[in-house]
Amino acid sequence: MLRHLASIRTSKSHRPILRRLALTVALAAAVIPGVAVVPAEAAAFKVLVFSKTAGFRHDSIPAGIQAIRELGTAGDFTVDATEDAGAFTTANLAQYKAVVFLSTTGDVLNATQQSAFQTFIDGGGGYAGVHSAADTEYDWPYYGQLVGAWFNSHPAIQRATVRTEDRAHAATAHLGATWSRTDEWYNYRTNPRSTVRVLQNLDESSYSGGSMSGDHPITWCHPQSSGRSFYTGLGHTIESFTDPTFRTLLLGGIRYAAGAVKADCRPETGYTTLYNGSTTGWSQAGPGSFTSSDATLTSQGGLGMLWYSAKEFRSYSLKLDWKVTGDSNSGVIVGFPATSDPDAAMNNGYEVQIDATDTADKTTGAIYGFKSADTAARDAALNPPGQWNTYELLVEGERLQVFLNGVKINDFTNTDPVRSLQQGYIGVQNHGSGDVVSFRNVRVKELGGTTTPSTSAIRGVGSGRCLDVSGASQANGAQTQVWDCNGQANQRWTSTAASELRVYGGKCLDVNGAGTADGTGVIIWDCNGQNNQKWRLNTDGTITAVGANKCLNVSGGGTANGTRVQISSCTGQNNQKWTRV
Repeated sequence: MLRHLASIRTSKSHRPILRRLALTVALAAAVIPGVAVVPAEAAAFKVLVFSKTAGFRHDSIPAGIQAIRELGTAGDFTVDATEDAGAFTTANLAQYKAVVFLSTTGDVLNATQQSAFQTFIDGGGGYAGVHSAADTEYDWPYYGQLVGAWFNSHPAIQRATVRTEDRAHAATAHLGATWSRTDEWYNYRTNPRSTVRVLQNLDESSYSGGSMSGDHPITWCHPQSSGRSFYTGLGHTIESFTDPTFRTLLLGGIRYAAGAVKADCRPETGYTTLYNGSTTGWSQAGPGSFTSSDATLTSQGGLGMLWYSAKEFRSYSLKLDWKVTGDSNSGVIVGFPATSDPDAAMNNGYEVQIDATDTADKTTGAIYGFKSADTAARDAALNPPGQWNTYELLVEGERLQVFLNGVKINDFTNTDPVRSLQQGYIGVQNHGSGDVVSFRNVRVKELGGTTTPSTSAIRGVGSGRCLDVSGASQANGAQTQVWDCNGQANQRWTSTAASELRVYGGKCLDVNGAGTADGTGVIIWDCNGQNNQKWRLNTDGTITAVGANKCLNVSGGGTANGTRVQISSCTGQNNQKWTRV
């Protein structure tokens, strides 16, 4: 049996380490009364399978125990099985990484045993519930929280369509979008979606007897204090435990519960899909490309970038699942202006790196070239090459937080006046030949609380005068200037979600002729959505022209009424700083 050990990644020469483990003899059965112990190889961890019933008893329990033993033998864990609740002591549970409640029913633990189990979970242990584990311990509120939802009813055994919501979790990464199978389909007393990460749901139109109003979670996971919980409603039938697809689901759930694989199991609602098989709205910049197959993007060639060109984002949570092969290199780029040049995106935005091995500021979780991830937190949360990981990039103002499989590993604030995280596009990198990185389920949740400011005047810090349309003209091409602040319509500017600065409602602040040279004049023009009408309002008070990547500037640092406004290379001087009044 091969065991994957955590590796320290400080240079390209490091690779994940595999160690063959020696054979050993399992603990004597007397350790836990009623446990049937099978000799096995020494393993990375131990699992206790608990199948006591105080109500209906499933005839699939023996098949389930045997299946879990076989999964352990082929994988990296040892299995003990018992129906003796006396195994639930603090000292005894300490030897296990996870406890599997295999089709338990009714009240199976007394108060002392419940307390020991809660201590085990809250201290970092794992729980995996199978099928009627949800029909257990109704009088123990903590267990209801742990399992996620209690059983309510079920129709007759029949075939139904199971839909996969999360294809990054080890339990479901092997599945397609749908899975047609026969089982006993539970309805639950409550919908757990608000407190768990739903991995699978049932299509209630595909069978008879579903009673959860069309939103019917059937497999899920969630953190529980310092521990982990996984539950699946599948597994009523004996045949389930010989089905390779279900066995893989069960294996992934147990390994997650034991902490052997990582996943983002925080509840997730309100996200909009940007990619889940369709590349509509996406554009390729630079060489190379991505294939799109099985709702998965896979990089080839480069150095290029696939970016979501349909919309800019200002304040948002971006989530996406990714997997590397070997020592491949890629990244997620955020906060850049519209461009066909991937280098321009890198120079004007920020890349959250994906790279199995490199220097600290250029490896997984780093803000590339700017800030290393918390490497201890990163290494503890990271699944190795060949397994799926999930990023959350949380952008609020100029702050970018990076979460890996639900764990925060980086917290970065932009202070570069040339760049801004407050608005921009998102993209994924295809780094080059030999760098094969895949992405799934790209989704975004736009956040409130950082909406565009109300209409107001914009005053120059250096001049003390306001951004003004000369002569209060509303004609296309009218020049802008600074003038004594007077509150008139030609000094009232509205920043929009499209990154415009509007005046008179329908005119936009515009870089004349889409120029990029220092000294190019800034005028007003009918709003048209082009980059020469897009502006970044930076936290240091500067305003950057997105198309030119230069700063809004009072010519010559002048302070007199009528001094012309233009663009110029960003210097951080007061004649390039502005404030709302």
